[in-house]
Amino acid sequence: MVQRKIILLPKLEGILSQVGENIKLSRLRRRLSSEQVAERAGISKGTLTKVEKGVPGVAIGTYLQVLFVLGLQEDFLQLADDDVLGRKLQDLQMSVKKRAPKTI
Repeated sequence: MVQRKIILLPKLEGILSQVGENIKLSRLRRRLSSEQVAERAGISKGTLTKVEKGVPGVAIGTYLQVLFVLGLQEDFLQLADDDVLGRKLQDLQMSVKKRAPKTI
């Protein structure tokens, strides 16, 4: 099977790299070895290294499994939680009556 290389914009690479770094720092703060986290997450140590480097080819489920092992799975729910732009676009599409009808 041919593996496709995922190409990301530099800004997105930076974001993913920062996510990986944050995961690594969380592991180190908990004083867990990479072997312990990899075993608990059901992945290889090499895959955990890729997660901690922010490699884009790693499945999002793997990132979520590592977050779960670290007790950070609820942080995943904060992704796109406050969609300001989406709400503004939605508000623009809502129709508003100009005036309420008069009651006699």
